[in-house]
Amino acid sequence: MIGGFSTGTLTVVIACAVLSVAAGVMSRRMIFPRLMDIFSKIERIDAGIDAGNLFAPKSLRWMVVFLMMWYSLDWLATNTEPVWDAALMEDVATAAWAGFVILMLLTAYRLVDYLDAFIVVEGDNMAARRSLASVAESIGRLAVVVVGFFVVAGLFGVNLNGLIAGLGITGLALALAAKDSVANVFGAISIIVDQPFNVGDWIVVEDAEGEVVTIGLRTTTLRTGADTMITIPNSNITNSPVENFSHRRFRRIRPRFEFEEDSDAAQLRQFCESLCEQVLADPRSTKRADSWVRVTETIPSKITVSTNFYCASSGKTQREFTEDILLMARARGNESGLVFHEPRRRAQM
Repeated sequence: MIGGFSTGTLTVVIACAVLSVAAGVMSRRMIFPRLMDIFSKIERIDAGIDAGNLFAPKSLRWMVVFLMMWYSLDWLATNTEPVWDAALMEDVATAAWAGFVILMLLTAYRLVDYLDAFIVVEGDNMAARRSLASVAESIGRLAVVVVGFFVVAGLFGVNLNGLIAGLGITGLALALAAKDSVANVFGAISIIVDQPFNVGDWIVVEDAEGEVVTIGLRTTTLRTGADTMITIPNSNITNSPVENFSHRRFRRIRPRFEFEEDSDAAQLRQFCESLCEQVLADPRSTKRADSWVRVTETIPSKITVSTNFYCASSGKTQREFTEDILLMARARGNESGLVFHEPRRRAQM
């Protein structure tokens, strides 16, 4: 007897262990590199996943070792006359199977991070795909944890029927106590189904404004213009108005200009017509039928000219076009002989 093992038992264990380690080393050096080469040629994998991480040799190698250990012991017990302690070998086989299952669960948990590479592929509606991937990762992790809990409990001999019955009662109590969390989960589902926004959209909800970074089971995360992160419960979002700036078809530009009260009507009309004509001639201008320049207010101290223009839905285009419109208005005002209103000068007078 050596450490509780008979000579025959120890011999079989060592032989199976050597065979299993050899299989693990062979899979790492021969099988996994070929799998990585195959998957690296797949466009969606090459774009979103490092195949070397997907088939991590060190973690999967031990899965092969434990699987081969369990399989070899099970095959020997089924097809040969035992020359060892059958009960002890059964315990060793059970331990090997448990090691394989636990490593498989850990690997599955890691692989959830790569769901986005299978969901977010080239095609239409990429924003919706990113949102779905964000929620799918959260659901996948939760599913792996729940399944892993029951699998590990079963490996340790826990009565699953009694456990499930007990969890049914406990789950009801937890659901009543955690109704806000349940509402957040249904809020995540509602966001994915209705798609009021997607990952990457710029939204305003309640008092928060920013770019949608993630949509989880419980919360949605925004990155603000100040580069801070805001976390909002999904139930709050589904029960509040959401303004989505990323769904704009165009951007509105509405500068106003103020002239002195004694400005001539003909000069004002010339300014409005010339400015409108010049802006609408610009290729960046859109919705020309709804664009205008008009006198909108006349009070004893000044005359106000309002404008309404549109451009493509691009922040850069909007900023550049707004600047050009202001410079156009200044030039057209000087050409028309108008004097822009200056409150400080009137105060001195």
